[in-house]
Amino acid sequence: MNEKRKNNRLELTSQIVIKRLDGKETGDIKLAIEVMDVSKSGVGFKCTEPLQIGSVYEAYLTIWTKEIIHAFIEIVRIEKINDIFLYGGIFVGMPELDAQRIGIYETITKYEKEKK
Repeated sequence: MNEKRKNNRLELTSQIVIKRLDGKETGDIKLAIEVMDVSKSGVGFKCTEPLQIGSVYEAYLTIWTKEIIHAFIEIVRIEKINDIFLYGGIFVGMPELDAQRIGIYETITKYEKEKK
């Protein structure tokens, strides 16, 4: 498989809640999703609801420290397997501090894998 991410992927067991920002949805519809992997530049996740490629969603990502990162995600990849949608998204305008939190975990995880 041809890797397109700029940064290493991290696997986190987490949930985020997203809502669409462009006003096409009625009200603040929030959707829980399952995070498959995350890097400083983006996130891979799955859910049962269809989202649109190119759309930007607001996200509240719970990371391994139980802190919540407020981010904006642009959907860049969609794959459907049975009733589940797999999404790839890039972070849009993520504050450097939040990107550094992910980067620190990325470094620790890489070190622990090399020790084994």
